[in-house]
Amino acid sequence: METQTQTTMEAKETKLKRMSGSEALMQSLLHEGVDLLFGYPGGAIMPVYDALYHYQDKLNHILTRHEQGAVHAAQGYARVTGKVGVCFVTSGPGATNAVTGIADAMVDSTPLVVISGQVASPLLGTDAFQETDVVGITQPITKWNYQVKRAEEIPEAIAKAFYIARSGRPGPVLIDITKDAQFAQFDFEYKPVDKVRSYKPKSPVKKDKVAEAVQLINLAKKPLALVGQGVVLGGAENELMEFLKKTGIPAAWTLLGLSAMPSDFEQNVGMLGMHGHYGPNVKTNEADLIIAIGMRFDDRVTGNVQKYATNAKVVHLEIDPAEINKIIYADVPVLGDVKESLPMITDMVSKNSHETWLGEFKACDKIEDQKIIQPELHPVKKGLTMGEVIRRVTEKYDDDAIVVTDVGQHQMMASRYFKFKQSRSVVTSGGLGTMGFGLPAAMGAKLGQPDRPVCLFVGDGGFQMTIQELGTIFQTQADVKIILLNNNFLGMVRQWQELFFDRRYASTELINPDFQTIAKGYGIATEKVTERDNLDAAVQRMAEHKGAFLLEVVVEKEGNVFPMVPTGASVSDIRLE
Repeated sequence: METQTQTTMEAKETKLKRMSGSEALMQSLLHEGVDLLFGYPGGAIMPVYDALYHYQDKLNHILTRHEQGAVHAAQGYARVTGKVGVCFVTSGPGATNAVTGIADAMVDSTPLVVISGQVASPLLGTDAFQETDVVGITQPITKWNYQVKRAEEIPEAIAKAFYIARSGRPGPVLIDITKDAQFAQFDFEYKPVDKVRSYKPKSPVKKDKVAEAVQLINLAKKPLALVGQGVVLGGAENELMEFLKKTGIPAAWTLLGLSAMPSDFEQNVGMLGMHGHYGPNVKTNEADLIIAIGMRFDDRVTGNVQKYATNAKVVHLEIDPAEINKIIYADVPVLGDVKESLPMITDMVSKNSHETWLGEFKACDKIEDQKIIQPELHPVKKGLTMGEVIRRVTEKYDDDAIVVTDVGQHQMMASRYFKFKQSRSVVTSGGLGTMGFGLPAAMGAKLGQPDRPVCLFVGDGGFQMTIQELGTIFQTQADVKIILLNNNFLGMVRQWQELFFDRRYASTELINPDFQTIAKGYGIATEKVTERDNLDAAVQRMAEHKGAFLLEVVVEKEGNVFPMVPTGASVSDIRLE
């Protein structure tokens, strides 16, 4: 009894240990299970970095070459691990450089906690050196943000930040800490947060809505399931497969829903959207029931909303009430976590098969295969295609690598031709479409999943937006395989200029540097391929190489991504050429 009392007293003394705000931040991060973070130091956050110096054995800090890179790396880490990504930035330009990554994370529901340093509280509002109102700037692009002016606030602010970032529909949170709060001493105590007044991360699933959904599913002759990232974020992949196998319903995935189910699953009919597969786009307007599972009806998926799913009732399984009826009216909204709602529906729904309906998708697949896929994967023309390069890489890794993309034609090609066996195998910028995302995100993904191969597909335009992160890859020795698909164009913009602007290629052709020399300067192994006959051997050498590798492949200059739903068109008006 005496020993137990002594232990309790010692624990209490440890809890109330006196320390600076900066050290309290380190302790708070450790309480939240953080072991890896990304960032870039500067004047206003220097006390935090001074405290970090004493925690290097517990907190592995990755020094990126730019704050945007830090946030994208944290995103890559979060997307492949399911954990909250963390990064440090200083005030002023450090914070504003992070804005693009924060906005990207908000649209794509990526859990982040961004810690920004700020000028001392007496200087707030005086236009002091490197002062910006980062709280005001980031308010529209964060789930929550808060400015700490007293050291005593740090533990509670961090606890709330992690809870809000990871709960419900995940997203980024920013905590801005003044420099005097970083220096000040106080008695530290950490209390994890499991609820916040007025914040309800998810709604309880209503049984009557489940029953209504079940009735529509049982009656449907041509149902189509649309699988979004909510399935991955909710860890509901097994629940999804059980639902699909019992009902026999064809399922298509969104760009961020990629890898929620295996690529070779018989009921997987492909990707939705502007550059998605022919079948799920054309058949959307023939379906009599749309079952949206953890997806938000992005405009790239719906095309013209007035002509979208015109014959269908809609069941929408969604955790965020703001997404219900925002774009597409839901006849039956099922609010709540899909990990909870899907099993409830599966338990009640009748076992079924939709072989004839699924066969209609397979007929569409044959058309697309003949007109688009075979010419892309097995071209007879001289120039290398993006599709054939991507397919060679995924086959080399037995369809079991993590694919990371930047934004552009290569992104759509990778989404179409890379194959997946397990979840959390795709990292890409969806809603914001951020060029420059790929390289730092791939690095973060590899550091988050060091035992899995990570393949980055990037264009010559996006590569140069964050090319400095090759320095971080060199410093960390992150084993990232970088496949640079070089067409000397801003390819996607050029495609639109060709199709809709009479080939007026205004400011889209690039005069590029020698990427081989740049990679060698960073100590990264590299190889350049210009001929099809050399591709397989180069991919083999890349796969066998231990460490980072840049494989530059010169692809056809004016290749296009098809199918394509033109902006403002119905998904049924998808173009095959």
